[in-house]
Amino acid sequence: MIDTLAGPGTEVDDDLTAAGLLALARDRKSAEDRAAADLLDLAARWADLHPPESIHHAATFTSGGGIGLEVEEPIAGDGCPTVAEFCVAELGTVLGISTVSAKRLIGHALELRHRLPRLWAQVQSGRVPAWRARSVAEATIHATPSLTPEAAGWVDAQVAAVTGRVGPAQLDRLVAETIKRFELAAADPAADPEDGYLSVDPRHVTVHGEDVHFAGTVRIEAEVDLADALDVDRVLTHGAERRKALGSTESLDARRAAALGDLARTQTALDLHRQGGAGPRDGDDLPPAREVVLHAHFDASLDGLSTVFGPTGRLEEGQRLLLLEQVRAWCGESRTKVTVKPVIDLNAHLEAPGYEVPDRIREQVILRDRSCVFPFCTRPARRCDVDHVIEYGHDADTEGRPQPGPTVTPNLAALCRFHHRLKTHTAWHYDVIGPGEFVWTSPHGHRYRRDPTGTTALDPPGIPRPRRP
Repeated sequence: MIDTLAGPGTEVDDDLTAAGLLALARDRKSAEDRAAADLLDLAARWADLHPPESIHHAATFTSGGGIGLEVEEPIAGDGCPTVAEFCVAELGTVLGISTVSAKRLIGHALELRHRLPRLWAQVQSGRVPAWRARSVAEATIHATPSLTPEAAGWVDAQVAAVTGRVGPAQLDRLVAETIKRFELAAADPAADPEDGYLSVDPRHVTVHGEDVHFAGTVRIEAEVDLADALDVDRVLTHGAERRKALGSTESLDARRAAALGDLARTQTALDLHRQGGAGPRDGDDLPPAREVVLHAHFDASLDGLSTVFGPTGRLEEGQRLLLLEQVRAWCGESRTKVTVKPVIDLNAHLEAPGYEVPDRIREQVILRDRSCVFPFCTRPARRCDVDHVIEYGHDADTEGRPQPGPTVTPNLAALCRFHHRLKTHTAWHYDVIGPGEFVWTSPHGHRYRRDPTGTTALDPPGIPRPRRP
């Protein structure tokens, strides 16, 4: 049975003793560590072959908010060579990981080789596992403020002295000590023992919207003035008691949480009403307060003349499981505006004249593709560009030629901005093989099939798949 599961080349003797199994497990782990160290070396050498001038700009991480607020960060620290941004994607696809993960791998390899050379040597000699060294590299790359090469070298010496055996907390303390030792931090007026508090305003309200519990809840964290906190507490207590008087059997904590939502919706509605906002109104003459847009998808069927929805569906935001009862509860709240859009046939052939993609076609492509269609990319399609797979010929009409890349559903696909640029400026190309199904070919001839279920690596041209005996 073990032989069958392991596959050719990894057979395990069923008659091994306990000691034999332990020895084999140790050998397999050693081989895994050796392979991880080799992969770091290969990633660094791949970077050496692709300096920025060989293809395009240097690869960076993009972080921050919306348009105009994004910040580019280098993938490795000061003193490391930069890498052409478009070379990263091919290494990532060969390894079956996203472009962002490939950037992180290359960045760790360069950070270790150039700024943490003692740790790099220990990884390559097998004394420190690659995953430990990569955790150190991640900390030194993204330290705030940035570590100079000298400061990174000091961290390297401390970590190498204990052969990489540092935990996350120890690593954080070590980086903090390094920043202090090398005087990298700007002067902090808040550190003044007498009146430093005058330079600090700790007030904030943070909604952790990216961390949604399966129950459909999120965590809110706040630091407010004492008077405001007491007022909020009294309002929530009053709201919880009011809900109880109206028949709620929920716990006190649940009623207080619901009261906070009531407070937010009521205040938003009052603000809109005061400003003369127009819109649909309910019984208390207030406009809808909820402006959050969620995209929920449920299977539906007809039972006579009635539409019956399935009990579970998919929420586009975060690609999370959604219960029909949750949606019913949200819709039952006062001043909640609900918009039901008609079902879109994902296999319909929609077309439009000209280059611009109309909203109805864009929505069909978003629903069909769900995410960027580049291999292993998971960026939601709603945040992607809609690309003409075969380039639109802007001069075709004036030259009397047939349009080579018309704006029709089969010729459109969702691509995130990075992979859209990659397809435009490099030898990467893809073909449509079915609705929402694409085959990508890399500059070195590697091929990948991408469909709504994910990515499958195909054999490069001219290289037959080895047959199993």
